Amino acid sequence: MFKKFLIAIAGFIVVVLMLGAVKAKQIADMSSVQHTPPPSAVTTAPALAADWHTYINSIGTLAPVDGVTISADADGTVTRLAVDSGAAVKTGDLLVELDTSVETAQLNAAQARADLARINIDRAKDLWERNATSKSEYDLADATHKQTLAEVASINAFIAKKQVRAPFDGRVGIRMVNLGQFVARGRPLMPLQKLDPIYVNFSIPQRQLPDIAIGQEVGIAVDAFAGRNFTATVTAINSEVDAATRNISVQATMANPSEVLRAGMFARVEVQMTKAEAQVVVPATSISYASYGNSVFVVEKMKDKAGKEYLGVRQQFVKLGANRGDLIAIAEGVKPGEVIVTSGVFKLRNGMAVQVNNIVQPASSATPKPANT
Repeated sequence: MFKKFLIAIAGFIVVVLMLGAVKAKQIADMSSVQHTPPPSAVTTAPALAADWHTYINSIGTLAPVDGVTISADADGTVTRLAVDSGAAVKTGDLLVELDTSVETAQLNAAQARADLARINIDRAKDLWERNATSKSEYDLADATHKQTLAEVASINAFIAKKQVRAPFDGRVGIRMVNLGQFVARGRPLMPLQKLDPIYVNFSIPQRQLPDIAIGQEVGIAVDAFAGRNFTATVTAINSEVDAATRNISVQATMANPSEVLRAGMFARVEVQMTKAEAQVVVPATSISYASYGNSVFVVEKMKDKAGKEYLGVRQQFVKLGANRGDLIAIAEGVKPGEVIVTSGVFKLRNGMAVQVNNIVQPASSATPKPANT
């Protein structure tokens, strides 16, 4: 009985060992087989050589060609507001009139004295010509006449100061006084701006001074009119560089016939350089951005460990340049004609096999016009 039990135990052990050997062989066979992931589907495009104009970008401020805050030149009470806020005026138009009742009375008295002095000088001249009076009496009458005329002119000039007129063509702003209000000399009355044309003042670094010249065109963008481009012309370059910032001030002038642009507006300025530079450009979707460096994936023929050729990608670190729409310039790292992965870069690794499928390509235009959805 014990002998049969030992035989059964031995048989069981033999069966287990045989099963273990079979399983070990299966595992060894599976380990010897190399499993490679399927190629990743990507889109590609060749790196292109293009001549791009470089730009100087700056922040500017719009300023009026002529702009002042009209002030009172004499004390007085406002008796007339000749224009409304926001009205367009011409040179010499009456804006504000102050009370001149006292000055008018003084003018009438001075005019009467002037009339009397004129009569006296005529009489003294007639008597002197007939030798009926002395030369000194004639001179006194002449001096008195001139003095009264000067007094009349002085009062007229003072009255004119109380009639505030536009010094140039422009548009008035919001008035700062009301009818019947007493204003002191120097009190602001209303702003007056000439808005057509209008200045754009901006600064550029001193190293870029050779790249800008009088008559050069400047692109202007204003937040108030998003998507609308304005063009100005450089009309003045400052004669000195700011010692604190090492920047030089530049002034451009642009037409503003509808007066949609107003003084004080913030503007983005873009100055195009006259000479184009050769660039290597790729779609912006080709760039794999990372903290340790930006890169692209170049598609090329590769060989695996067994020497078998396949289509794979090589990760190439690059130095980026300027961008235009959907395109970006590569300053270093890529040559014209190299095939670059344009979509799917986030899932790639250096040496990974890829499958090119260019049926649907991402947009790659230097002047894109996306639909406003």
